[in-house]
Amino acid sequence: MFHDFPWAKGQLRITRAALEAVFEEARQGYARDEESCGLLVGPANDPMLIDEVVPLPNRANALHRLDQAAYPRTGRTYFDLDSLKFEACVKKGHANGRPVKVVYHSHLDCGAYFSETDTDAAKMGGPAPPFPVAHLVTSVHGGAVGEFRLFVWDPETQTFLEGDISVEEP
Repeated sequence: MFHDFPWAKGQLRITRAALEAVFEEARQGYARDEESCGLLVGPANDPMLIDEVVPLPNRANALHRLDQAAYPRTGRTYFDLDSLKFEACVKKGHANGRPVKVVYHSHLDCGAYFSETDTDAAKMGGPAPPFPVAHLVTSVHGGAVGEFRLFVWDPETQTFLEGDISVEEP
């Protein structure tokens, strides 16, 4: 399955403009006291290039307000993407030759790592991710962006490992 989605294995390139947009989303999320989240896309004919950011709302705070027992965590410590919006973006990207390659989110006042919660969300309760994408995590401390790291699914170990991502300067 991963041969159809080479970006899910890492070795990605992201334009400086797209990365700066991710950083700005992370800073704005920090100002709202919630993790930012969204999708990164790029041209199908250059599968390792990411050149566009598609921000999506983090539903965690709204879900927490609706049912604190079912959703005890707020957007400060996790993100929740609308699965229907995710699916619509995937379909649109496929149809337009600009597939979804990465899910991104930020961590507030801690490092850029792939947490157990991140793993559970990516796997959606199953033994492996439901859709082969890479994951970009950005850390924000006191409103300032720190590090960013890419994570990819390793079918052999059944875990997410750090992958390679480089920045393309203009």
